[in-house]
Amino acid sequence: MLNRIILIGRLARDPELRYTTSGIAVATFAIAVERPFTNQSGERDVDFIDIVVWRKLAETCANHLGKGRLVAVEGRLQTRSYDDSNGVRRKVAEVVADNVRFLDWPKDSNDNSSNKQSGYSDSNDNFDNFGDDIDVPF
Repeated sequence: MLNRIILIGRLARDPELRYTTSGIAVATFAIAVERPFTNQSGERDVDFIDIVVWRKLAETCANHLGKGRLVAVEGRLQTRSYDDSNGVRRKVAEVVADNVRFLDWPKDSNDNSSNKQSGYSDSNDNFDNFGDDIDVPF
């Protein structure tokens, strides 16, 4: 059996970081992912997908991600049920991520060196050669 999902989208809200009673970090956020086709009015519909991350990855996401950031999320699809405040049984589908890649720089950052100090740089990537005249599709 295989339960694997890979999504690329933008954060719909800032991550919310909490800790379990045993002190384990858990963060939740949602990403907006466009559908690969247009609707009848020629626009792309968007799905908002709930993401859950645990432990150190949860703290990293909460500290370095914010609404609008572009990310790639890899994990597994999980469903769970709960009773809402009115006693109605609800079912939720969410992605439990074990890998989150930051695909863009923070919008308020103009200096590449500050990003490297904050942990945004991957040692295998060389972003110093990118120019301002590149047309980015997002």
